[in-house]
Amino acid sequence: MNIRGQKEKMLRCASHCLLLGLFMLLSTTALAQTQEWPQWGGPQRNFKSDAKGLATSWPSTGPRKLWSRDLGDGYSSIIVDGGKLYTMYRQGEQDIVIALDAKAGKTIWEHKSDAPHLPRQQMENGPGPHSTPLIVGDRLFAIGVTGKFYCLNKQTGAVIWFHDLWQEYNGTKLNRGYSCSPIAWKQTVIVTVGGVGHTLMAFNQKDGTVAWSKNDYSSAHPSPILINVDGQDQLIFLMQQEVGGFDPNNGQELWRHPHPTQYGLNISTPVWSEGNLLFLSSAYTGGSRVLQLAQKDGKTTVNELWFNNRMRIHIGTAIRVGDYMYGSSGDFGPAFLTAVEIKTGKVMWQDRSLSRAGLVHADGKLILLDEDGQLALAAVSPEGLKILAKASLLKNNAWTVPTLVGTKLYVRDRKTIMALELGI
Repeated sequence: MNIRGQKEKMLRCASHCLLLGLFMLLSTTALAQTQEWPQWGGPQRNFKSDAKGLATSWPSTGPRKLWSRDLGDGYSSIIVDGGKLYTMYRQGEQDIVIALDAKAGKTIWEHKSDAPHLPRQQMENGPGPHSTPLIVGDRLFAIGVTGKFYCLNKQTGAVIWFHDLWQEYNGTKLNRGYSCSPIAWKQTVIVTVGGVGHTLMAFNQKDGTVAWSKNDYSSAHPSPILINVDGQDQLIFLMQQEVGGFDPNNGQELWRHPHPTQYGLNISTPVWSEGNLLFLSSAYTGGSRVLQLAQKDGKTTVNELWFNNRMRIHIGTAIRVGDYMYGSSGDFGPAFLTAVEIKTGKVMWQDRSLSRAGLVHADGKLILLDEDGQLALAAVSPEGLKILAKASLLKNNAWTVPTLVGTKLYVRDRKTIMALELGI
């Protein structure tokens, strides 16, 4: 080959490498922008997304609507995996797990199960389901309002295994219905059950056999989270009158601390964040508190930094941004978006621009959906709330927290599910 030919070959190789590198960069960027939402609370179970490129304002009509369709009753949130959405709703006396095409909202499959409400269940605020499904590999785990626990093939909806948590294990029969969202740990899936020997149970994902079952506390509504305390993995479960840390490998109790409220209605998911700080909040007499955890030689010490009853999160989510917690505070009366300094409990401000809301954080902004169906984009700081955009989109009680994947937002109320584009 002559010198000219060698130069041309080198230029072609360089061009090919440049294009390949550009393709890999774009692919990596696209992957980062389409991080999925496989469980309650998103990838890290903290209602935060790594998504970038969100618009800083919308028209008065709201962000661009991709599709909208009827769904059915329920507060189960929406999970996203492989271009499909999964959630639950109720029709008559059946709980239904549904898979939808994320691009168009069309039904791919449904799994229906008979689940008549039990005597003395109080379902005036909605018949359920309340729990959010979980995706692990090719399996979907979903729990209905009466504690019926299904492992389904996520592609077809076929049943792989099944347990009735309340009937088989004499679980705590909550009069508002089962609401805990399952969590994965190694080869198991962990759920709350309640009752003697069954506070928490871990089932093998493969065949549904019991991996472990421990403790005697009554179950409650919050979903557990996994944290790491100075190198030790812990499962945090907020119970009816206390919070505890448990070994996710065997259910052994590691520590416990009081967090009482009226009626045992602890509902909101705890928040674990920088500084080994665990934030808890409940409505009624529960209030908010922050615990600082430390661990050495397998022993956990718990230091309560503060408690106050000015921030009382009922059913919504709490988000930590910097050194401040933000959440919608209130139960039967008005609900104020509230900012609290996480290390001291000092209330920085309260704002009534929205009614009771669920929060998601992404791209330096809060996305809020209030119970009246108003969707808002906001900036928050210790100085106050700045609404960047707001629109009324849903017509029925909207207690379900939004789901964000890339710049696509999925929302629902008790009759409708909708997909929106939040990108620039």
